[in-house]
Amino acid sequence: MTEGPEIETEKLHEAIQEEMEREGGTLLKIIAVTTAIFAAIAAVAALLAGGTANQALILETQATRLQAEASDQWAYYQAKGIKAAVQESARTSWLAIGKAAPAQYGEAEKRYAKEQAEIAKVAKEKEHQRDEKATEAAHLLHKHHGYANSVALFQVAIALGAVAALSRNRWIWFSSLILGLAGAALFFITLLLR
Repeated sequence: MTEGPEIETEKLHEAIQEEMEREGGTLLKIIAVTTAIFAAIAAVAALLAGGTANQALILETQATRLQAEASDQWAYYQAKGIKAAVQESARTSWLAIGKAAPAQYGEAEKRYAKEQAEIAKVAKEKEHQRDEKATEAAHLLHKHHGYANSVALFQVAIALGAVAALSRNRWIWFSSLILGLAGAALFFITLLLR
């Protein structure tokens, strides 16, 4: 039997392995870089999400305090109204018996009406401040949701990046890129919201 040309399969196998490692190594580096970028942006988005949520809670607390102060003012307004009504009743009693009412009843009634107007002004201002705080808090919560949603997209993109690195599968990495870019777009859109 004649021996055929001997092909050194061991060297060929080594060359193929080196080429696969070189190709796979490049893919792994690209996956690592994109995943690291997504992780860095996700960290910033998470910080901003937490910060906006905290600011919104502070504003909601201030709005609640202002509502309580406005309610106190309206209760004070009603108390002055009751006092004015008592003065009116006393004045009417004098008039019912056919006598002129002492001037103090009329003066007190006018004073209470004037005080009520001032109290109403303060109460309405407190309500206006409350509304401003509540509106600002709602806007911040809207921004918080944008940041939080971008963080969720980044987390899924990072997980897919890890799977792509383990499996060396480009399609999974492309899915990671798409989700990461969607997370980045949402993050930057939210960042630019006023």
